Amino acid sequence: VVIDVHAKDTVAKLIDERVSDKNAFEWISQLRYFWEPDDQGVENIEVRMVQSSFPYGYEYLGNSFRLVITPLTDMCYITLMGAQSLNLGGAP
Repeated sequence: VVIDVHAKDTVAKLIDERVSDKNAFEWISQLRYFWEPDDQGVENIEVRMVQSSFPYGYEYLGNSFRLVITPLTDMCYITLMGAQSLNLGGAP
């Protein structure tokens, strides 16, 4: 339920700000998932946020349904994705 409420709030914010460009920061700063073919033609999931892109690892994410999502959570995701793409890791 928490993730669905966050998604509803995000869509409402995008509508209120009249975001219509797929390259708008308000859109690319959202965690997005894409089916992308690899060099052998096999489709895998790719995770994108701002300028970072990673293959989805199908890893166990823990009990994410108990996670409270706030604007700070979104900023943490942006920071961690950027740090990971620069090979800086995400450990505190």
